Amino acid sequence: MENNYVRLARHIPVPDAVPTVSVNPVTLPAPGRGLPLELRVTAPLRGAALPIVLLSHGGGSSLYLKSKDGYAPLTDFYASHGFAVLQPTHLSSPNGGLGLDETAPGHPLFWRSRIDDFVLILDHLAAIEAQAPVVAGRLDPARVAAVGHSAGGNTVSALLGARAGLDLRDARIKAGVLLAPTGSAEGMTETMRTRYPELGTDFSHLTTRTLVVHGDEDDNPVATTRGAGWHAEPYHVSPGADALLVLPGAKHYLGGIMGYSLAETDDEDPERLAVTQRMTWAYLWSALHDGDPAWERATEAIRAAPSLGRVQTKDS
Repeated sequence: MENNYVRLARHIPVPDAVPTVSVNPVTLPAPGRGLPLELRVTAPLRGAALPIVLLSHGGGSSLYLKSKDGYAPLTDFYASHGFAVLQPTHLSSPNGGLGLDETAPGHPLFWRSRIDDFVLILDHLAAIEAQAPVVAGRLDPARVAAVGHSAGGNTVSALLGARAGLDLRDARIKAGVLLAPTGSAEGMTETMRTRYPELGTDFSHLTTRTLVVHGDEDDNPVATTRGAGWHAEPYHVSPGADALLVLPGAKHYLGGIMGYSLAETDDEDPERLAVTQRMTWAYLWSALHDGDPAWERATEAIRAAPSLGRVQTKDS
């Protein structure tokens, strides 16, 4: 269905959408985790050798969408344009996780558990296919990308090589997108550093190919002393992050990535959301398919319409 609210962003080229199918929940045993790992699988109805996107949710005030059941605007778009999307519910989720149990080890972020969730998923793709027969034999384990929003961006950055004292990079993940991610510890407020010390990340070890996306009005004085630019720090200081997309007027939800018509969204804008969807799709598609021109064409389109966003790359 064509979104009548989207006009300029339509010029960022993507293939025609295809029908999708979703299997929910898929459950993996996870001894020692506290709960089995539940995830949602969303994929094109047809097609083989589907590249995989691992999607890590953030936090926020939503009761339900910081889980496998959120981020439908991204999941729907990625799946209808060729990706199989795997979304776990992290333990930080109040709905389906342990987010309401303040006595649970790792509360409130469950930082290490979030990373381990994706290792478990990649280790058990065959079990996932067995529970979701519609994708059986159709997932391509050689083409895996990870996308994370906010705290999920921090989770994904660790899988891409960033370190908070530990090297947890997973070489099976070939590309990533960090959406409004946390920046350096130096840019955090004292309150943020004290409450979430595990977010003190060294991005100089992030070597996997990565796109960083943030809004130029995403300034949260509770989290950072450096304004909206704090979210761009993973691009500036990591060797792997080779592209930065800055969305004018955008705040933390980048036009509405967490859910359709979500009251929590601080900058709902279908045009901005379409830019986020199309640009991140193009980056990942080209990153996982050598020689594919999707990212080049997308950057050409957005540079012709600068009101939509600004792209910066390290090769230009």
